[in-house]
Amino acid sequence: MSGSIPFYQKHHRHYDRSYRSTEAESKMRHYQSSSRYSAGTSLSSSSRLEENRLSPLPKRSKPSYLALDKENQIIGYVVPIFRGQEFATGLSDTEEARVRDTAAYMARRDLFTSGLEMERSEVISRKEAMRESAERISLNKRIHEHEEHFKRMNEDSLMHTPEFVIKPRSHTVWEKQCVRLHCTVSGWPDPRVIYKNNVAIDPLANPGKFKLESRYNVHSLEINCDFDDTAQYRVSAMNSQGEQSAFASVVVKFKGEIDETLPVPRYGITFQIHIVDTFGVSFGREGETMSLGCTVIIYPALHRYQPEVQWYRDVLLSPSKWTHMHWSGDRATLTLTHLNKEDEGLYTLRVATKSGYETYSAYAFVKADAEVEGAPGAPLDVRCLDANKDYIIVTWKQPAVEGGNAILGYFVDRCEVGTTHWVQCNDTPVKFARFPVTGLVEGRSYIFRVRAVNKTGISHPSRVSEPVAAMDPADTSAPWTGQIIVTEEEPAGIVPGRPRELQVTEATKNYVVLSWKPPGEKGLEGVMYYVEKCVSGTDNWQRVNTEIPVKSPRFALFDLAEGKSYLFRVRCCNSAGVGEPSEPTEAITVGDKLDIPSAPGKVVPTRNTDTSVVVSWEASKDVKDLVGYYIECSIVGSDVWEPCNNKPVRATFICHGLITGEQYVFRVRAVNAAGLSQFSPISEPVEVKAAISPAPPYGITVLECVRDAMVLSWKQPTFIGGADITGYFVDYREVVDGVPGKWHEANVKAVSERAYRVSELRENRKYQFQVRAANMAGVGIPSMPSNTFLCEEWTIAVPGPPHDLQVLEVRSDSLVLLWKPPVYQGRDPVNGFYVDIKEGDAPGEAWRGVNTKAAEKTYLKVKDLKEGQTYVLRVRAQNKAGVGKTSDATEPVLALTKPGTKEIVVEVDDDGVISLNFECSNLTPDSKFVWSKDYEEITDSSRLTTETKGNSKTVFNSPGEEDIGVYSCLVTHTDGASSSYTLSEELKRLLEVSHDHKFPIPLKSDLAVELQEKGRVRFWLQAAQMSANGKVDYVFNDNVLSQGDKYKMNFDKNTGVIEMFMESLTPQDEGTYTFQLNDGKATNQSSLVLIGDFKQLQKESEFQRKEWFRKQPHFIEGLSWEVTPECCVILKCKVGNIKKDTSALWHKDGHQIKADEQLGFTEGVLKLEIAQISRKDSGVYEVVLKDERGKDTSTLNLTDQFKDLMNEVFSFINSSTPLKITSTDEGIRLYTFVSIYNDLLQVTWHYDSAISFSDRIKSGVVGEQLWLQITEPTEKDMGKYAIEFYDGKGGLRRTVELSGQFDDAFAEFQRLAAAIAERRARVAGGLPDVVTIQEGKALNLTCNISGNPVPEVTWLKNDREITSDEHCILKFESGKFASFTITGVNTSDSGKYSILVKNKFGTESGDFTLEITEGTPDLGVTSYWTDAEGN
Repeated sequence: MSGSIPFYQKHHRHYDRSYRSTEAESKMRHYQSSSRYSAGTSLSSSSRLEENRLSPLPKRSKPSYLALDKENQIIGYVVPIFRGQEFATGLSDTEEARVRDTAAYMARRDLFTSGLEMERSEVISRKEAMRESAERISLNKRIHEHEEHFKRMNEDSLMHTPEFVIKPRSHTVWEKQCVRLHCTVSGWPDPRVIYKNNVAIDPLANPGKFKLESRYNVHSLEINCDFDDTAQYRVSAMNSQGEQSAFASVVVKFKGEIDETLPVPRYGITFQIHIVDTFGVSFGREGETMSLGCTVIIYPALHRYQPEVQWYRDVLLSPSKWTHMHWSGDRATLTLTHLNKEDEGLYTLRVATKSGYETYSAYAFVKADAEVEGAPGAPLDVRCLDANKDYIIVTWKQPAVEGGNAILGYFVDRCEVGTTHWVQCNDTPVKFARFPVTGLVEGRSYIFRVRAVNKTGISHPSRVSEPVAAMDPADTSAPWTGQIIVTEEEPAGIVPGRPRELQVTEATKNYVVLSWKPPGEKGLEGVMYYVEKCVSGTDNWQRVNTEIPVKSPRFALFDLAEGKSYLFRVRCCNSAGVGEPSEPTEAITVGDKLDIPSAPGKVVPTRNTDTSVVVSWEASKDVKDLVGYYIECSIVGSDVWEPCNNKPVRATFICHGLITGEQYVFRVRAVNAAGLSQFSPISEPVEVKAAISPAPPYGITVLECVRDAMVLSWKQPTFIGGADITGYFVDYREVVDGVPGKWHEANVKAVSERAYRVSELRENRKYQFQVRAANMAGVGIPSMPSNTFLCEEWTIAVPGPPHDLQVLEVRSDSLVLLWKPPVYQGRDPVNGFYVDIKEGDAPGEAWRGVNTKAAEKTYLKVKDLKEGQTYVLRVRAQNKAGVGKTSDATEPVLALTKPGTKEIVVEVDDDGVISLNFECSNLTPDSKFVWSKDYEEITDSSRLTTETKGNSKTVFNSPGEEDIGVYSCLVTHTDGASSSYTLSEELKRLLEVSHDHKFPIPLKSDLAVELQEKGRVRFWLQAAQMSANGKVDYVFNDNVLSQGDKYKMNFDKNTGVIEMFMESLTPQDEGTYTFQLNDGKATNQSSLVLIGDFKQLQKESEFQRKEWFRKQPHFIEGLSWEVTPECCVILKCKVGNIKKDTSALWHKDGHQIKADEQLGFTEGVLKLEIAQISRKDSGVYEVVLKDERGKDTSTLNLTDQFKDLMNEVFSFINSSTPLKITSTDEGIRLYTFVSIYNDLLQVTWHYDSAISFSDRIKSGVVGEQLWLQITEPTEKDMGKYAIEFYDGKGGLRRTVELSGQFDDAFAEFQRLAAAIAERRARVAGGLPDVVTIQEGKALNLTCNISGNPVPEVTWLKNDREITSDEHCILKFESGKFASFTITGVNTSDSGKYSILVKNKFGTESGDFTLEITEGTPDLGVTSYWTDAEGN
C-alpha cells in the first residue's frame, strides 16, 4: 500500500503515483466513485445533524489514518478503533461534505422518527464503514503488488546510478570506543557498497576490528577505534549504471588528552560478555566423539539480540561432517564427531557483540592406538597439492608414533567419489611424504588416504582428504560476469610466441613439476602447450606429451631416471602452428632435494601447573620446509617414552596430562616431508608441580629524565615463586594537585631487565609508577606506588645514579658488590665508580668510601669487614665534571660466612683437563648454576663447557691467555650461594701440569749405557707403552743424530725398547745423550751424561774390540750392493780371520736362502746374485759368518733402500731397443723392448706434450715390450712420438717420427682390418623392424648368417636369452641359416626379440618387435625371409 513506504524511499520517483499504470488508475477512480455512493446512502441523518449542531468548529479537521513516526514520516496504515458514538468513515473531504448534506436532508425528513430507528441505522452504518475500510486496504495491497510487478517487468526504464539519500557523518571519538558510520543509498539494480580506508576494509582480515551491516539499503560500518584509526573513510556505491562515493572523517583522541573529570560519552548499549562454565584441557582417542562447550552470559540480556559466536583451531572453523556447532542462546557447543589427530590443537571460542568480544581457549589432545601392537600411528593432514587430468600429487604429515621400529614408508590409497572401493596406488612403500598418483580417469573426483608401515605392521588409515577432480585446471570455465571487455583485436591465425618464466617449482626422485606464464602473443584463440625434455650434456630434445597438448601452464613429469640431469622447455601451439620453444631451465638432477632435518638443540622444561610442563627447545639448524616438532616425555628411570603431541607444533609447547609429583625428562625431534630427525639431547629432569607467581618488586627509582620520558629501575622481588622471573610490567599514572589518576600500561610485552624507559609522558607533569613481576605461573601483584616524580629534563653535568646493586659472595670479612652503570651519563662519559659503606644502624653521616681510586669495572670486592656486623652499600659514578648522584642503598647485609659455604676449586684431572668446580650444599630442585667471567654471564661455549651433575664444573676447552679473569658462580633459588676464583699468572703453572697429565709417556727404565761384544756401545731405555705412530729423536749435545755408519738406531714398538749402537767411541763422543719420545701429543725424554767417566768407558770398549777381532772370524766390510750392466744386482761383503771350517749363511727376512762352506782365506769376499730383481726381492738380508771360535753378522735392509737400488738398475736401461712402428687390425702400434721392467719404472709417452690416454689411444706392457696403440688413426696423428724413462737421477728418451711412415702403416692397418672384417660374425640378412601377426597364427623368421669361423648364435627376448622348446623353435642350419618359429602366437609372445652372432673376430646383432593383434585363429603360417640386403 502507498501509505507503508519507508521514509528512506519517500523521494524515489518509482514509488510516486505517476508510476501507476492506466489500468490501475481506472480501477482506483471506479472504486472511489462507488465508495462515495455507498457512503452517502449509509450514513444516519440524525447523527450528522447532531454532529453539525454540537461541533464548536465551523468545519471538522481532516482525519488521517496513516501511522507516522516522530519525524512525521509514514510508517504504515492504521485501522481506526470505534469507541462509544464515535466512528470514522475513512472518506475524503468532498465525500464528507456530500454526506453531511444528505444527512441534513435525512434529519429534516425523519425529524420525528423514533429513537429506535436511529439506533438501527447507526449500527448498519458502522458495519458498512468497517467493511469499506477493509476493502480499501485490500485494494491498496493489490495495487501495490501490481506496481511492483510492473517495475520488475520494466527494469530498463527504472535503472539509475546509485544515489546517497543520507550520507555518512564525520565523528570524533575517544580511543577504545566504538563508532558507527551510517548511510542510505538508492539505486537500481541494488548497488553494492564498499568501505575503504586507502584500501578496501575486510572484516575477516581483522576479526573484531570492523563490522559491516547492510539492511534495506541502510549500510553501516562499526569500528572499534584505536588511535591509528584516525582517517578519512570513503564509502563507494556501485552498480551496472555507475558509481558514487561519499566521505566521512573519524578523529580518534588519545586517552591522555581526556579530561578525566568529564563524563565519557557512550553510544547505544554497551554489552558485557562473561564466559563461564568453560571446558578444560581435553583428552580423547581416535574414533571417539568429543564435545567442547561454554556458557556465555551477556548483559544486558536482549531477547532478540544474538552475538556472533565463532570457533577457531588455528583458523576459523566451519560446520562440516567432522565438526558440529550449536548456539542455544546462552551456551556455545562444538562437537567433534569422529576424532582424528588432525583435530588436536588449541580451540578458541570467540563471542563478539557490537561492544567488543571475549575469547576462551584450551587445548584438546587426541591419542592414537595402533591396530597391531608395535605398528606405527596413522599419518595425518592428507592434502592434494597439485591436480591435473592425469595425476594428483598427494602430501601428508608423518605420525608422532613410529611403533616398535622405524617407519619403512607409506601406502597411498584412492577411492572414486560415490563409491566405497579403495585402491592401493603404490606397490612399494614410499618414504617421502609426497606421492604422485597416476592412472586416473579424467573428469572424475577422488579422495585419498595414507597408511604407514614398519616391520611390525601397517597403521590405521588416515582421515580421507577433501575430494579433488582429475582435470586440467585450464578446462574449468569461468562464470559469466555480465561484463564485456573490449581489447585491441589481434589478427587471427597468428603462431603463438614463446612461453615465459619457465621454472621448476618442485623436484623429487619420483616427479618434477614445471610452471610457466603464457606468451604475450597468442592470437584470438587459446593456446596449448608441448613439454620437451633433454638429458644434460646432449642436444636431443624429446617431446613428453606427444599425444595431446596440455592447456594448463603447469605440468608434472614422471618416469625420469634418478640421478640423471635434465633440461626442460615448453612450446605453444594453436591451429596456426607450433611456436618457438621457451628458454630451457637450468640442469635439474632427479632426486630428493629435501634433506631430513637436523636434530633440535637443548631442551628446557619449566614448571607450569600440577599436571603440565612448558617445554622449549633450540630450533633445528638449516632445515628446509619444516613441518613442526614432536615432543616425547618419560618418567625418570622408566625408559618408556610417550608422545606429548600427535600433531606437529612450531614453538614452545605445554605438555599436559602429566602425573603430579613425578620427575620427567623430555626430548624433541623435527619433521619435514623428507622424514623425522634424530632426537634432541634429553632435557634435565623437572618435577611436575604448580609454579607460584612472584612477590611484588620494590625500590622504584628514576635513573634518567627527559622532556617526555623517564627511565625507571627497581629491585627484584624478595620471593620469585616456583619459577624464574620471565619479565616485568610497568604501569604509570598522572598525579594532579596530589590526586592520582588512573593507571595506564607502559609496556605490553614483558621486559627482562630491571630498568625500563617509559615514553610519551608530558613535560612538567608528575607521575607515579608501579611494577609487576611475571613468571611461568602468571603475573604477580603490583608493587606499592612509587614516590611522585616530576617529568622534567635533567641538565646536570655529572652522571646519574648507578642502579641494580647486587651483593654476592658474602663472607665474614668480605663481600662482592655488583652494579650497572648510570643511564644518564652527564656531559661526559663515565670514567669510574666509588663505593661507599656504613654500618646498618649508623647515621647518614657515617658513610665512608671503600676505594680511594675510582674503580673502572662495575664490580668491587669489599674487604676488612667485621664478622657479625651489618652493612649497607651504595655506589657513585664520576665523569670529568665530577661525582654524580648516589645509588639507592642495598639492603642490610650481615658479614657472616654461612655454614656449608664452599669455594670454587681449580683442578687438573688425570687427563690434563683444567676445570673450575663449585659445590653447593643447599640446592633446591629449581636451583641452577650460573657461571660468569668478570661477573658477566658466560654465553659463549666455544672456550668453556659447563657440566652440572649435582655440583657444577666449568671446563676450559683450550686454555690460553685470553682465559685470564675472575670466574664466579651463582646458585639460583638459594640464600645467595656464590663464590669466585681469580685466574691470573697461575694459568701458566696449570698449563704445565695439564701437559704433564695429558701427554705422559711412562718409562719402565731410564736411559742407560752398556758394552757388548766387539766393544760395541749400546744406549737404551724402555717405554711402558707407545702407539705405532710413536717417534724418537736421538740427541747428542743438542744435535739430532741420524742413522748412518757411526750410529745404528732401533725402536721396537712392541716392547718399547729404544736402542742406539756405536761400534766404537772416540774422544769427540764425550757429552750428554738424550732420547726424546713423541707419540701424538704425548712426550717424554731421558738423558745420560757421559762426562768424566767417559774415558774409562772408551778404553774398555777399545780393548774388547781388539780382543774380538783377534779371536774369531769377522766382517771387514759389511753387506752392500752393486748393479752390473746386465741389470743384475749383487750383494757382497768382505770377511777376515777365516779358516777352512768357517761357514757363511745367507738369510732373507729370517729365512735361510744360501750356505757357503769351506771358504778359503784368499777369497775374502762373499757374494749373492739377484738376476731379475723385482719388488718381491726387497727385504732384510743377513750374512752369518761362524766357526767354533765364534760368529759375526752383517745385515743389509733392502726394504728402505729398494727405490734407490731400482733407480740404479734403471740407469742401465739405455740398452733398450729403438722405438719402432707396426700395424694391427685396430690401428698403428709404437713399441720398444727394455732389458728389465717392473712397476717401479716410470714411463711417459709424449706427442708434443704428455699424452692423455683415452679409448682411442692406449699404452701397455707385454713382457719387456712397452707399446702405444693408436686406434682408427687419422692424418692428425702424424708427428713425432717419444717414450721417456726416469731412473731417479736423469732419464732416457727414445723417439720416432710417424709422419714419414704413416701412409705405409695406415695402408697395412686397412688391409688387416678388411681381412678381419671378412671373417667376423655378421647377420647378413637383416630382420624386419616390426612383425604384426594375429593371435593364434604360426610365425617363422629366417635370416642369413656369415663368418669364419662359424659364429655362435643366441636368441634374446627383452634382452634375456631364450632357448628352443615346443612353443618356440630355434634352428641354425649349415652354418648359414638361422630360423625362429613360434607354433601358435599369443599375447605373452609380444615383445622385443634379438639375434646375437659371435666369433673371435667380432659380434653383431639384429632386432625386431613382435606385436600381437586379436583375430580368429587358423592354421596359417606367417613367414618372413630376408636377403642379404634385408629385403
